[in-house]
Amino acid sequence: MWPNPIKPLSKFSVDQSQEIKKIADLLALRRYEVAALEPQVLDFAKAHSQDLVILGAVFGQTFKTLSTRRTKVIKGIGRFSLGQIALAEAIQTTRVAMDQEMAKDAPDYDKVDALEEKLDWDQLIYTDRQQSISYLCETPVLLEKRLFAIAQMLQTVAQE
Repeated sequence: MWPNPIKPLSKFSVDQSQEIKKIADLLALRRYEVAALEPQVLDFAKAHSQDLVILGAVFGQTFKTLSTRRTKVIKGIGRFSLGQIALAEAIQTTRVAMDQEMAKDAPDYDKVDALEEKLDWDQLIYTDRQQSISYLCETPVLLEKRLFAIAQMLQTVAQE
């Protein structure tokens, strides 16, 4: 994404590091469209003579922040998936228990009603969660697209 070497923040003065971190933190905020941040980035770039080393550090810091978020999201997707698997197994276990109870000569209908209520709730929760998995899985892709757009913008402002 970034074609030039990236120097760590520790290689810059304290003031430069703080400025780099501030603009990188702003770029990492997903509530702002990347294009809407271009004026601030352009001002920052001009204030630093469009120095690719400094802009590379901005990208590196932004990448670090968004990569950490992406990693957390992916781990969350894994936990979410394991939770869905466990819930699917619980649904299957409840169905088996209902079938076994109904197969008895004298089924306990209170137990069947309780199992049916549990089954209904578990299925509702499972279905609701399944509908949100698309958003969860899309988030890492959106973060990657944002990083690419930031890299492109930083390279563009370096040339202006």
